[in-house]
Order: sequence, then structure tokens, then C-alpha cells
Amino acid sequence: MNKLPEEIINSLSTNIKESLLNVRSNFTGDIEEIRLRINRPLMVCVNNKDYFLNLRKKCFDLDYKDTYIVKKEDIEHTFQLICKYSIHSFLDDIKKGFITIRGGHRVGIGGKVIIEENNIKNIKHISSLNIRISKEVLNCSKKVIKYIIKPPREIYNTLIISPPQCGKTTLIRDIVKKISNGIKEYNFEGVKVAVIDERNEISGSYLGVPQRDIGFRTDIIESCPKDIGVMMVLRSMSPNVIVTDEIGNSKEIKSLYNALNGGVGLITSVHGYGIEDIQNRKELNNLLDKELFKRVIILSSRKGPGTIEKIYDLEEKRCIFVN
Repeated sequence: MNKLPEEIINSLSTNIKESLLNVRSNFTGDIEEIRLRINRPLMVCVNNKDYFLNLRKKCFDLDYKDTYIVKKEDIEHTFQLICKYSIHSFLDDIKKGFITIRGGHRVGIGGKVIIEENNIKNIKHISSLNIRISKEVLNCSKKVIKYIIKPPREIYNTLIISPPQCGKTTLIRDIVKKISNGIKEYNFEGVKVAVIDERNEISGSYLGVPQRDIGFRTDIIESCPKDIGVMMVLRSMSPNVIVTDEIGNSKEIKSLYNALNGGVGLITSVHGYGIEDIQNRKELNNLLDKELFKRVIILSSRKGPGTIEKIYDLEEKRCIFVN
């Protein structure tokens, strides 16, 4: 089980940790999520399939017979380890529904939400944890990068459309690193990049330090609403390119137009299954305005997470890459 990151193993309750360390598996290093739910089977997600820990066979199985059942004590112990036995210190993160741990891994929290004056005050009686394992896939943007850049120092504003868990954040992270550092192969000089990392998934920052390689000309605005973060960097960081993940409403789209009017390049993503899907969603169809974005990349998991299906040129109204 040594293929799982050490910081993940050390964040698990003793019983779960010992059970996982005894597992015989060829795909341990491919695990994307570890799901803990009180009084329900321990589950891991690999390539969009759910597997259960079979205690008798000491392996992962699609069948939940003879599986490990997560106890309340497992959740409580794991949560304490994640918070380093100081839950109060992590309260600001808990209110947002997740905690980022060392290594850039994110732990989603389910439980009873305490609301005061329309604001989340806390989440108590934690009933489930979703440990999402952050991974770097080096050069995963190799197929798309030449369609995004305009040497020597410009980019085509790019929208990435992807269903959940299809590698869009991993792709964005690699794009950020490349355009920040520069790409000698294409005579592309590095540019200043500002990442609005609202959910701390792109940089995986831990105590203010990015846990992933995002390039040396990159600035991070962490845990900030995207529309506010865009305005902040426009006023203070003089970026050449602004990058966000998972645009979801008209307020955020309006902030992208503000960046466009400021002469700043844009790279962002949206949950969806293709151009028609976005066109049919009233709040999001402005994303396909050719004045806002010039390139659209469609992702899927057809050949595994990060499969590049198509790349469109919105200005010329044609497909310029098909997998």
C-alpha cells in the first residue's frame, strides 16, 4: 500500500490505515478518492469505478461483501488527524466544506451544517469524508498547448469543458506551469499568470505554500470567490493571463469580461459534456461568446481521465483537433 502518499496514510484512523496497508492491489497508486461514510462500506474510486475493501481477500473488489464498515470512531479519529487535533484552527476551511492537507490533497466534509444569519458557522457531527488525492501528470497538456499559445507572449483565451473527474484541473495545472515558465519548443516566453484558486485545487496550497509546480511567474489568490479574486489581481498583480477553475454563474462570467476589457488573457473551465450542453444552459451560454473565448477544449474519460476529445476555434467556427 506504499503507493498511496504518506500524508494520506498518516491522515487515516488506525483501523483504516492498518486495513489498507494489508491490501494487495495493482492500482493503489491510481486511487482518486477514499470515501468514508459512517456505518457504510469503505470505498475507493479508481477511473470512475467504485471499489470496496474486501477484508477476507485483502483486496479491492467491486462487490461489497466482506467489506470494511466505517465506524463513527474512524470518522472522528481521521478528522482529528486531518485537523492536527486543533479543529478550531481549521474552522475557516471547515465552513467552506473542505480542508487541504499537506501535499495538496483535499478532504471534503459531510455533516450537520450550522447556519447563523445566512452564513455557515460550522459543520458538526461529521458523517462522511471524501479524501481526494491530488496528482500531477507531467506534460498532460502536450496535445493542447500549441493550440492555446501565440508566441512569443500571448495566448488564445481558452475554455475547457469537462464532466466531473475527467482531469480538467490536472490539465489546467500543467498549462499554467508551461505558460508561466515558457516553452522553448514553440519559442514561447513565460508570462505572468494569476490563478484564482477558489477551492485550492490547482495549486493545492498548504499554509500558503503551493504543493504543486505551477511555474515561477505564477501568483495565487487562494480560497477567494472567483469574481472577487479576478478584480483583486487586475488591480494589484498586473497579470498577463488569469486562470480559474469551474466557472459557474453570471457574476463570475461578468468578471471574465472585466479581465478581457483589461487586456488580460483567460483560461478557465466549466462542468459540461460539450458545446451544445453549455449552449442550452442559460446562465453559462455567454461563455461561448467568441469575443470572450477563442478556443474550446472538450475533455472526457473515454480513454481514461484527461482524454482530449475535440478542440474548437470559436472564431472560425470549426473543429481544429479531433481525437
